[in-house]
Amino acid sequence: MKNEGIEGTERFLSPDKGRGLQALRHFAVGELVFACPAYSYVLTVNERGAHCEHCFTRREDLFKCGKCKQAYYCNVDCQRGDWTMHKLECVAMCAYGENWCPSETVRLVARIIMKQRVTTERTPSERLLLLREFEAHLDKMDSEKEEMNQTDIAALHHFYSRHISDLPDEQALTELFAQVNCNGFTIEDEELSHLGSAVFPDVALMNHGCSPNVIVTYKGTVAEVRAVQEINPGDEIFNSYIDLLYPTDDRKERLLDSYFFTCQCTECTTKSKDKAKMEIRKLSSPPTQEEIQSMVHYSKNVIEEFRRAKHYKNILLC
Repeated sequence: MKNEGIEGTERFLSPDKGRGLQALRHFAVGELVFACPAYSYVLTVNERGAHCEHCFTRREDLFKCGKCKQAYYCNVDCQRGDWTMHKLECVAMCAYGENWCPSETVRLVARIIMKQRVTTERTPSERLLLLREFEAHLDKMDSEKEEMNQTDIAALHHFYSRHISDLPDEQALTELFAQVNCNGFTIEDEELSHLGSAVFPDVALMNHGCSPNVIVTYKGTVAEVRAVQEINPGDEIFNSYIDLLYPTDDRKERLLDSYFFTCQCTECTTKSKDKAKMEIRKLSSPPTQEEIQSMVHYSKNVIEEFRRAKHYKNILLC
């Protein structure tokens, strides 16, 4: 497909941050800024049998792949839709049996390699940013990360070399694993349970902000970016790369370790919310069961209200 961009946004050069995403129009709180299908994804092994490998739908009447008997699908359509990617693992799982145990990252990279071989045009996941444009930060990796990269490359060769002809060379694999580790996403359900890993190039274009104006949620294997603050034309669109409950020093350490930059946003320079966050962390006793149940009940109500708001908005648009 040709580069059609994302309506209401544009890729731009963000001061001191490099490329980023900028709003061209107003987005209200709760409004969908854009949705991005995964370029490539894998369901975590622990959720096999509970979720469809292709669409990530949770249901009880899934049927298993007749060959490997480890992948489960909603129906024949889902199985056919996943076959281009699953056949890679299906053959390997049959060959290795119980000894088949590549990490989720290795599985994801294997699928990316196969996707790149059968895809010659820009995909719907790359309307603004191509996967090959991902930053790898190889020059900033320490010896521990380099060793982890080499371990992943060795696992890829061990589990997939007999099933993927002509794997990329060492340098290309080193860069690809670094790109995925720095730009990959964890797909979670509405209860924040881990479902799998994926790459969403257009979502990865957004820079980090400790006071983000959007949040990323998932509908199956599609990432939805929604405004959590009013966004005006010309505003940069920021997503948070990490859990914002950490105080400033912890956030900066995690961002530097995982994403190789030191955050200089207003939140980090003023540390305005650190005192409140530290007070929460200093609680002398853990919450009671009643308090936990109350928090869970409140969270479910918030999720339900969010669903209703989206449903009501969809009705208005009809």
